[in-house]
Amino acid sequence: MAMLDAAKAGDRQAYQKLYHQFVGQVYALCFRLTGDVGYAEEATQEVFIQVWQKLDNFRGDSKFSTWLHSVASNIAISYLRKQKGWLQRMFNIEDTAAMDAPAEGSAGQVDLDKYIQRLPERARIVFVLHAIEGYRHEEIADMMNTAVGSSKAQFHRAKQLLKEWMGYE
Repeated sequence: MAMLDAAKAGDRQAYQKLYHQFVGQVYALCFRLTGDVGYAEEATQEVFIQVWQKLDNFRGDSKFSTWLHSVASNIAISYLRKQKGWLQRMFNIEDTAAMDAPAEGSAGQVDLDKYIQRLPERARIVFVLHAIEGYRHEEIADMMNTAVGSSKAQFHRAKQLLKEWMGYE
């Protein structure tokens, strides 16, 4: 990818094109992981700052988008840890403020993202990383500094809650 090579060589215009190509995907991932517009915006900004500084670390062993998603996931999770009250949010299983009535999509279809945002934080992170982004539980456990069994349990919890909320149980 010529644009990537140019950006690695310090071409800011090439990097700006990469930014515009991927910012939507990175923001969507950060939003799903953080569950908050402000946090997602700040995490997205941090992702692209870090990527610019560490672009030389990309060796091309995988697709750039795969590497970028990995960087974004790690930064979003790190960002959550740094936020005030992270431990409280991490252990708060039933957050009543996040349990508002779900939104309906057009033509009466349920908006899955609204339900995902209702999930407890750790369950939401694991669900997004595993079900949407395709990470294995071993990778998720490594990113979150937790046991593989914990990742699997959080994923199971997320699935059960989503089924319940969507009326499949």
